[in-house]
Amino acid sequence: MAQRTFIIGTRGSPLALRQANIILDSLAAHPAARLAIRPIRTAGDIQARASLSEIGGRGVFVTELERSLLQAEIDIAVHSLKDLPSRLTDGLLIAAISQREDPHDALISREGLELNQLPAAAVVGTGSPRRAAQLRAYRPDLRVADIRGNVETRIRKVQEGEYDATILAMAGLARLGWLERASQILSLDIVLPAVGQGALAVQVRADDAEAVALVQAVDHEPTHLATIAERAFERRLGGGCQAAIAALAEMADGRLRLRGLVADVSAARLLRNEIEEPLPAGGEATLQAEDLGDRLAEQMLEQGAAALLAAASSRQAAL
Repeated sequence: MAQRTFIIGTRGSPLALRQANIILDSLAAHPAARLAIRPIRTAGDIQARASLSEIGGRGVFVTELERSLLQAEIDIAVHSLKDLPSRLTDGLLIAAISQREDPHDALISREGLELNQLPAAAVVGTGSPRRAAQLRAYRPDLRVADIRGNVETRIRKVQEGEYDATILAMAGLARLGWLERASQILSLDIVLPAVGQGALAVQVRADDAEAVALVQAVDHEPTHLATIAERAFERRLGGGCQAAIAALAEMADGRLRLRGLVADVSAARLLRNEIEEPLPAGGEATLQAEDLGDRLAEQMLEQGAAALLAAASSRQAAL
């Protein structure tokens, strides 16, 4: 029988290609598979100047990849997990989650200044309501402005003076070998990361048993369980692309700690909470992790998160 070639689909940005090659390198030792990478342009790449809220939010980076999977044009899709909406697409499966890189956000400033050193009214570029809300809560005097483009483009816009600073994920900088460009690693008390930040999702067709079996080699169980809790938290809250939702779950000594945040993007109100419990061994761990996310979301809804999310939905509908 001829050896199967598995086509790995990815966005075409330098970071996305690097991430796809990380997965390819991890799978390359498998004796029963040949692997090839196919870049695919997504709506988010084509409409690179429009704000994410105008063109459909996070899903603009994954829709074309998922369509290619469903039509069997590719066999595996590699995504930044934070780009994947928390509700799964019918017929597709997240079969593996890679070991998480550093989940923190980093400040990139033109003069190497840290967040506390930026002058009043300094312009900080971000396209993320999550980052914008937390920035405004910490430094209300800053001007937060929308920014688009890949990692290199955003850094260049800062260097050329269009912005005084921007915020990027540490994981992306690490994968590109650009950690030295970070002016400051932002603490979790200042900016809690996006759901799934730092992890790569490996997505396949649910009925492709060969692909499911192949990609299991890159699955990292502690990261997988942690991100299940984060995504359950986000899914229960039901936030859209304008909602400022953040979460980070961490495994240690058999316990899962989940921190969550919901904010008004204007920073008029910001809610934080956390929950921590031991996880059972075996298959029950997945259900327990999901339940943990659901329960933290319920607690925050009771604390007033529902009103913040409704306000975000109203803004999104008005766009």
